[in-house]
Amino acid sequence: MKNILFVCVLLFSALPCTAQESAAKNVTLPVEQNGKRFHGDGIDDVLQYMPFATVLTLKALGVESKSEWGRLAVNTAVSYVVTAGICYTMKHTIHTMRPDRTDNRSFPSGHTAIAFAGATLMAKEYGQVSPWITVGGYTVATITAIDRVRRNRHRWGDVVTGAAIGIAAAEAGYYIGKLILPDRDRYVLSVSPMGMNLVVKL
Repeated sequence: MKNILFVCVLLFSALPCTAQESAAKNVTLPVEQNGKRFHGDGIDDVLQYMPFATVLTLKALGVESKSEWGRLAVNTAVSYVVTAGICYTMKHTIHTMRPDRTDNRSFPSGHTAIAFAGATLMAKEYGQVSPWITVGGYTVATITAIDRVRRNRHRWGDVVTGAAIGIAAAEAGYYIGKLILPDRDRYVLSVSPMGMNLVVKL
């Protein structure tokens, strides 16, 4: 009886140590070794760029947009650069660990930011053509955000912040675009199978 009691005491004493050791492994070991769920990247790698691509595709197909080719190209480029720049800076400054623990660049979600920046461009350029274009853009951006959380790559705070950054960056892109091309009559942009030509009248 004393031996059984002694074994039970040893077991109960060892349990907390085992739990602490297991928790330590979850912090330090790679995802593949500690068994945490890791879904990786997937369709969200493509979805994040769809709104941006749609803006340019609709313009190329002749759908009337709010901006001429020159201003649209500048607005699109600036919006993308601002979005990527803000996300890159924050990711490499804040160092938040991802839920799947693959790296410490979880905050904010760059995929979500890029998707919402493109969706905002779609709304501003083609919202007057059809409200469904706006709905479609933000739907794709929202699916991108949800998929990032579903794949265990981000938390909800990461994607919400990413969405806010994308929308703000798109608005900034239009503001900066007006500074770069203040007078519509000063530039002419032509598009042909051979490429794009921009002429600025000085």
